[in-house]
Order: sequence, then structure tokens, then C-alpha cells
Amino acid sequence: MKPTVPLRVLAERLVCCTGAGLGVIESAFLDVEHGLITRLGPRNEAPAPPPTALELSAELVTPGLCDAHTHAAWAGSRHNEYALRMAGADYEAIAKSGGGIVSSMRAVRAISEEQLAEQLVARLKRMVALGVTTFEIKSGYGLDLASERKQLRAIRTAQARLPQLTLVPTFLGLHALPPEAAGDRDGYARTVAEESYPALSEEGLFRFVDAYLDRSAFSVAQARPLCERARKDGFGLRLHIGQFADVGGAEFAAELGALSVDHAEHISPSGLAALAAAGVRVGLLPVASFTLRGPTPAIEELRKHGLPLVVASDANPGTAPTESLPLALAFAVRNYGLSVTEAVRGATVEAALSLDLKNQGQLTVGARADLVLWDLPHEDALAQPFGLSKALTVIAGGEVVHSLYAASSG
Repeated sequence: MKPTVPLRVLAERLVCCTGAGLGVIESAFLDVEHGLITRLGPRNEAPAPPPTALELSAELVTPGLCDAHTHAAWAGSRHNEYALRMAGADYEAIAKSGGGIVSSMRAVRAISEEQLAEQLVARLKRMVALGVTTFEIKSGYGLDLASERKQLRAIRTAQARLPQLTLVPTFLGLHALPPEAAGDRDGYARTVAEESYPALSEEGLFRFVDAYLDRSAFSVAQARPLCERARKDGFGLRLHIGQFADVGGAEFAAELGALSVDHAEHISPSGLAALAAAGVRVGLLPVASFTLRGPTPAIEELRKHGLPLVVASDANPGTAPTESLPLALAFAVRNYGLSVTEAVRGATVEAALSLDLKNQGQLTVGARADLVLWDLPHEDALAQPFGLSKALTVIAGGEVVHSLYAASSG
């Protein structure tokens, strides 16, 4: 990466996301050198900036947003299924009839690796313009070794082409059953654990392993061989649980020390207690529950158990057809009842910690310089469903990666 220019950032409200809240500093400054935050505090205490520093200013500055659950390496469109669901069709019934994830599987298998990478890069650039600098990106639409490899290699290519960003690849090994498995979930799960996982892990293509545990997906028993092997090999675990039914995913996640469980609309009291005891974060995906007309997670129970909350877009072509993490924040506040503080922390520091990124998601000396200058007067405005980008400037690794002024000048 090319050397970054020193930056001096001035903000009327600097939202640091430190401590237990948002750690707001009013009339603040922040300095960046060599991609890291070197100084910050009240503006009247600011030393002279380096003579070569670029000065930027905004009313509101926050950490770069962290989208900790996306399926962004997709191809194709599932607009027809969306129309059917809006007319009352059931998601699980659509999936059983050959739609859903299998529809995306066909699109991923049909496209070349280079085409998939190009589409992913374009999608990530649009998401950056919304204020996102860190992305978890899952495979799970290939459903065989060659196509899962294609997705993960496309993520690796995207990282090489967008080096300022942080891309965290996840092998979603158990997402759905491909047609060629002929209904044999046990056999398919064994094949993934014994063949696909070893081959892909040897290539170093992912940092986390994920599995979809639900009544129409996979059971704990089916997921156990893959997850236990990944945990033994030192990979982190992230699990889809409780979207449609509680099949014991929370207890399993706690047992294996998963960093996060996502969806979480259906978790038993014993499951919540197990997650809390194990320090597992809960990923909330409000766009998916909105499009599926599903129930909301038991937010007050999550709070009572002291479970850290993450908010993510779940960007995918089917159940969360969006690229907007800010939209997910708005839905989390409006539909789930999160406070603005919970939502903002859920898309910054808590999201980063769910990805084991301890030097990101907050503005503090020594942290990676990922930050957003917003065309907004206050952090409460981040929870409004604008439907367009309010990011003036996005900085990742100390480098400006998006500027509204630059985009509008030509």
C-alpha cells in the first residue's frame, strides 16, 4: 500500500465508541499518521499538525462502520422470489421448491471467478460510499468444493484490489443442501467436513467457519464435525441460529466458543444463559426479518443477559436484498427497539470484536484509522432511514477511499 498522507480531522462531535457508550468528544480533533490514529481530544488542546497534513472537517465523525455479516460475493438476482414473498409466499416453501439459496448457487456456479470478483469489488465500493470500511464476507452459495473455492478466491481478489479495506472471509460450509446431494444432509455434511474444509483451509482462504442451524437447514449433530474440526485448527466460529426455530444452536455455539451467533429470533432462556456465560455476541439482522415479515429477537431478554449486540446488513440477493448497513441501523432502532447507542456500537466496536479485530471499530490512539465524516449534525441522525449516503468522506487505513466532493466534482 502506498504511504498515507498525515491527516488532521476536525469534528463538532467525535464519536469514539469507547467505554460503555459512545465516548463523544465535542469540538474535537483527531490526527492520523501511517494509517493509525496518533492523537485525539478537545480541539483547544490540539498541537500544531504536521506541515504536510491534509485537513478535513465535519460536524459528525465516527469510526468506519463494520458490517459483520454479509453474503456480498453473490451473483444473479432473486427478484422473482421477492415478489412472490411480498404476495404471501413462504420463504421455506420457496426454498424447498428449488428457489432460495439454491437459486443463488446456480448463478455462482455459472459465473467465472473473475466476473464474480468484479461484481464483488463494485458492490464493496458502493458499500464503502455508505460508510463501511470493514466487511465480513461469506461463501455458502457454491455448495460444492469448486464453487465455494470460487467465492473465497473472489474475496481474496477483492482484497488485493481494495487493499485499504478490511475483508474478513468466512467459509459458510453448511448453508443449504445442493440438488446433487439428493436429500442426504448427513452425507453432505460429512463431505464438507472431510473434503471441502481441508482443501480450502490448506489454501488459507478463510478466517472463520459458519453453519446455518435451523429446522430447514442443518442440525447441531450435522454441523458438529465441521465446527469441531475448525475450532481445533484455530479458526473462529460464527453461526446462523434461531431464524425460524430453536434447534439448540445457542448452546452449541457457547460450547465451542463461537464469537457470534446471528439472526437469533428464536433462542430459549437456557440458550441465552449459555451465550452470556460464554461471552458470545449476538448479531442482529433486521433487514432479513423485515423482508420475511418475521418476528424480532427478544431484545429485552438479550439486554437482561448482558449480551453484546451487533447490527449487520446480511447483504444477500434473497432475504436481505440490500447493500446498506445504515438502513439496517435504522431498522434496528425502529423495528427492534435498539437505542441509537446500541445500534452505533453494534456496527462499530461490537461488530469489530465479533470479528476478533481489537484495533478497529473505535477511535482511540493506536487504533487503525478507519473513520467516516458525515453530513449529519448528531449521531442520533444515523438512525434515520435516509435511503441514500450521508457520508462525506470515508477513510480506511488512513487513506481517503470515498469523497462525496470528489464524486460530485466530475
